[in-house]
Amino acid sequence: MYRYITVMLTAAALSLPIAAVAQDRDDHNRDRQEQRYEDRAHKDTHTWNENEDRAYRRYLQEHHKKYHEFSKANRRDQENYWNWRHAHNDDDRH
Repeated sequence: MYRYITVMLTAAALSLPIAAVAQDRDDHNRDRQEQRYEDRAHKDTHTWNENEDRAYRRYLQEHHKKYHEFSKANRRDQENYWNWRHAHNDDDRH
């Protein structure tokens, strides 16, 4: 019986680092998906998530622009997007 308990405790101890790495990866993905951006002109903050990314892609398509990450867009382009976004709610989908 003592032998089985030792084996179980050893297996649990060896699996802890794997669980910790998986948790860290999930936290990293969550941080990347939910980045926050300040919209100075409208004095609010936007959380970047799948819904916002979908709207951004629609904005780029309507303005005949190639896709590039929002975080890499210059400040003027970001401000133009937020202006467009405030005029186009999610209910305005075609």
